[in-house]
Formats: sequence, C-alpha cells, structure tokens
Amino acid sequence: MNEDQTYDVLIVGSGAAGLSLALALAADQRVAVLSKGPLSETATYYAQGGVSAVMDHADSIDSHIEDTLTAGAGLCHRDAVEFIVRHGRERIEWLIAQGVPFSTRTSRSGVVEFHLTREGGHSHRRVVHAADATGRAIEETLVERVREHPNIALLESHMAIDLVTTAKLGIAPDRCVGAYVFDLDARQVRTLGARTVVLATGGAGKAYLYTSNPDVATGDGIAMAWRAGCAIANMEFVQFHPTCLYHPHAKTLLLTEALRGEGGTLVLGSGERFMPRYDSRAELAPRDIVARAIDHEMKRFGLDCVYLDISHKPRDFILEHFPNAHAQCLAYGIDITRDPIPVVPAAHYLCGGIVTDLDGRTTLPGLFAIGEAACTGLHGANRMASNSLLECLVMADACAHAVRAVLAANAATPAIPAWDESQVTDADEEVVVSHNWDELRRLMWDYVGIVRTTKRLERARRRIELLRAEISEFYGNFRVSGDLIELRNLVQVAELIIRSAMKRRESRGLHYTLDYPLTDDAKYCRDTILRAGDFS
Repeated sequence: MNEDQTYDVLIVGSGAAGLSLALALAADQRVAVLSKGPLSETATYYAQGGVSAVMDHADSIDSHIEDTLTAGAGLCHRDAVEFIVRHGRERIEWLIAQGVPFSTRTSRSGVVEFHLTREGGHSHRRVVHAADATGRAIEETLVERVREHPNIALLESHMAIDLVTTAKLGIAPDRCVGAYVFDLDARQVRTLGARTVVLATGGAGKAYLYTSNPDVATGDGIAMAWRAGCAIANMEFVQFHPTCLYHPHAKTLLLTEALRGEGGTLVLGSGERFMPRYDSRAELAPRDIVARAIDHEMKRFGLDCVYLDISHKPRDFILEHFPNAHAQCLAYGIDITRDPIPVVPAAHYLCGGIVTDLDGRTTLPGLFAIGEAACTGLHGANRMASNSLLECLVMADACAHAVRAVLAANAATPAIPAWDESQVTDADEEVVVSHNWDELRRLMWDYVGIVRTTKRLERARRRIELLRAEISEFYGNFRVSGDLIELRNLVQVAELIIRSAMKRRESRGLHYTLDYPLTDDAKYCRDTILRAGDFS
C-alpha cells in the first residue's frame, strides 16, 4: 500500500461534523477528508436557521433540555440531551474563533450582542444565526480552515464504496481498517487504509421524491455501516420539513423555520390560517405536527400546496432578517415582502442512524459516526429545530478525544488487497439504474411518507426487496459508477426505514400510522434497533 493511501484518520463527509473533527485532530494526526463533490456541497451548507445554544441570561440549560425532551416525544436519551446541550455555548465560541460571522444586534444599553431567534419547539430565543444562511457561513469558514492545514488531505470527488474490516481480511478481532473509494474523476477505485474511520456522511433525504437535501444525501454512511455489521436505530423517524418552496423549477429550496419564528403564518389559498386548529403553539409547534397539518389540509382540499405568509411584516425587517430567502424566492418570481410563498413538506432530516455512544463510537471497533448519520439519542422521535448543527459540533469535539485514545492503542493498519474488478464488465444499460432510482424515491414518498399504514409499508417492503435484488445483481456484474454506488446505498437505507417503521406499532413523533394512531406509553419501544442477521 502506498504511503499516500494510509492515514491515521479517514473522515467520510465534509459537513460541519466532518470538518470540525478534522480540525480538532490535524495538529498531530494524519487526516483525510473524503467528499463526493466539492467540500462545501453538504447539507450543512444549505442549513438556514442556525445553531441552538443557551446564550442569553433569560434562558437556561434546563429549559433547553426540557424543550428537547418534549420535542422528542419521550424517546430522547436524557444523558445525550444533557451532554450535548451543556456543551453548546463552548462550541459556538469555537466557531466564533474560527471566524464564523454570526448576526449581532445592539441592545438598548448600547451593547453589541448576538441576535438570537426562536424556532419551533423552543421556549426561548436561543438560535444563533448568520442572517438566514447560517450553514453556508459555517461551512465556508470551516472549508477555508481545512484548506489551510498541511496535515489534512482533501479528497474531493471521491465516493466511499464499502468499509474494510479485519473480519473481511480473515483477521481477528474485528475492527474497521479503511475503505474502498471510487475516484469520480479518474473513474477508478482506490484503497485507503486508516487506523480509524469516521462516518460523517449526513442523511438520506434523496430516498424520497421531494426533499430539501442536496443530491449527496444518499445515506452512504448508514448503508456502509449496516453492511459492515453495525447496529442501526430509529430509522422510522424521518423528519419532513413543513415548508419547502413549491415551484416547478425549485429543486430543494427550503424556507427557514425562522420565518415562522419571526411571525410568518401558514394559510390556505383563501388566506385562512389553519395551524391554531391543530396545536396551541400554532406555527411554532414542532415540525412533525406542522408537517402533518399541512399534509392533512392538502389532502382534505386536494391542494398542490399551502402558503407561508410573512408579508404583513415591514419590508425592511424582512430584508434584514431573510435576505437569502428573499433573493431565492425572487428568482422564481415571488416577492416575500408582498406575496405569500407556496410551500409543501419535504423529507428533511433523519433522526435515526448508526448507533453510537456519546464519543461517537459505533458497535464496530475502529469505526466512529457523527452528525446526521449517527443516532446518539439526542433527537428521540423528532428533532427540535437547530439542534442538528449543535449535535454535529459537540459530537465532533467528543469524538476527537475518543479517536485519539484509539489511535494511542492501535497498531499499524494491515495490508488491504486492491479492489478486484476481474469478474465485471462495463454496464450495458444504464437505464436500469435510472429507472430503479426513480421507482425507489416515488414508492418511498407514496408508501413511507408523512402518514403511513401497515398495508402501505408491506407493499413498500416487497417492492424494495425486489429492487435490492435487481441492484445487487447489477452491482455484482458491472463496474461501479457514482450513480450505482448511491442507488445501492439508497435502497439499503430505504429498507431499513421500512423495517423500522413496521416494528413500531404506535404513532409517536415523526412516525404516524393510521393503523396505530395513538401513542402507546404502556408498551412502547424505546429504540427500534436493527442488527445484522435480523433480515437477509
């Protein structure tokens, strides 16, 4: 194995979690960061709202903890919630030190302080933001820092195919020692050895027909971890963001929750407001409640969309607080200072993922997972707004300490055989991939969406099994491509979502089924955990 293909730490993913971890480790470790496209093409970049943390004297850690537990519908792990919330402020201060330009305001006494906004589920203003493009500000700052660092190798346009474990090499005990990686530019597979591997690959929104996620969100880390034998939890809890722009040419434009936090209302085409009929918190109810309310109104009246209206606020206020949303909507002919915005729910955030502890350790030694790909127990049955970037930052820091401990104890990486392409040929019909991709996303939207039934889930499971068999056969006979790798991962993640949903026989948080419409506090399942061998 060439020296440039061996690292102390291989980080798969370049969002806030992956880049924060790389910066935390690079002072004395040889780190590689893998990115499917440009470093900044991540879900972090498109996050608008902000980072939740207790920054105001009128707020408290206990209040943030209780709000998170309430939003999580009884399934949050309290130890995870307390740990992550208590470390929020220090992570904000770390971002400030990196140069992230958070929005400020001048108080009545003349003191410059952070402008804090409030989002759904929060009882106080505690969301630190950079106007309405917080993720972009964080991502661009961290990208600049990692590009400056001599100990960080940046492998852009590289896509992980599968993890390499010692079990696969016939060596005991089992641990993760690297990955096979597809170089998208050279169109060849590389072998990367690593003493530790960290999956920071984000979510799987592209499993659904409509999503706020960028194209890279194909569940790669979760699928690879499952194939390597890791436990996966709570995949039924897919958060649908209530307000994505409904427009034939808008692909994934999310309208920040802060619009509702600052007074935006949800209305029908007639102008009638409907959220107060569903929840006393109205537009500030948790996302699962708002998304289901919109879904119900659309189905009740046969609507294509509903409307988010903030035009009653002063024009200057809107332009100051939401310049990004204003500019993006204006590009589609919608002036949010005057017009209601047509919106629909879309798949947004995955609350489940690879089971980890509070250091990011998975059930496979040598493998860590952080960010949206991981399931720490923070979110429970529903993520509270702006807790996602908080989790990325806190868990990256915690993971850095744990990785150092593993590196201190681990020996060198064993030799890994090169990728074997001797039994495959070039694909003769790419239409198989594109057709299966479209069918997968549509069946997930129709049968495993905001409102579910046992019959729909059974139908989805049967079709997914056929799709997985077709894709597996295609994968086994032809050389890999970027689309094929992603499709293979998506169909695996889709099956995990379906099987998790079938195991939860109640409605709770983001999982709502007409066959079990009530929350069952007597016989509920704390975590829906899937392990190797549960199904073939």
